[in-house]
Amino acid sequence: MIFLVEDDNSIRELMIYALDSAGFKAAGFQCGADFFAAMERETPELVMLDIMLPGENGIDILKRLKSCAATAEIPVIMASAKGTEYDKVTGLNLGADDYLAKPFGMMEMVSRVKAVLRRSRPKEGRVLRLGELEMNAAEHIVSVGGERTALTLKEYELLQLFMENIGKAFTREQLLQRVWGADYIGETRTVDVHIGTLRSKLGSMGGCIETVRGVGYRMEAKL
Repeated sequence: MIFLVEDDNSIRELMIYALDSAGFKAAGFQCGADFFAAMERETPELVMLDIMLPGENGIDILKRLKSCAATAEIPVIMASAKGTEYDKVTGLNLGADDYLAKPFGMMEMVSRVKAVLRRSRPKEGRVLRLGELEMNAAEHIVSVGGERTALTLKEYELLQLFMENIGKAFTREQLLQRVWGADYIGETRTVDVHIGTLRSKLGSMGGCIETVRGVGYRMEAKL
């Protein structure tokens, strides 16, 4: 099930129709109050949020989702008619997994939804460890010093890429392609924002993600 919050009735119905036609189940809501009421009855696989909404705006809704342990790991795609860098960076910095600038095509929207859901589904894999940092790919759990750390989908994928390639430097363009997808059109600033929040969430282990001047980033073991 995909939940979308969009106050424009015609756009909301068009989005639902496009998602239904693509084989998804979708439900739309005009405001945050209706959305959270539905969340009490069912937990969606993915949420799409417009930023400009009556009452509680999309950014405030995103903050509520990411501050609650029960909903923090639900993938979120933000949408905004503004299309400004500030809106985009704010949403991504707060934990959004992707961003769509209005007006966007329905085929693009469905493609982004598929990509986010594909990357968010748990994959079987071994447990990766680096010092106090542990990643259980099978259970999609990251912990530092035995304490579980909640990461967004993109933060998780960045960390997994680094932990599977200790010592290897990646350019920002390579990280965009590997984590956001080959068809992603965005700015390298997106990578910097996610690296910053990932380092912060990893606490004492955040320093293992090093900035390689003139190149990008890599993860190194700290003795």
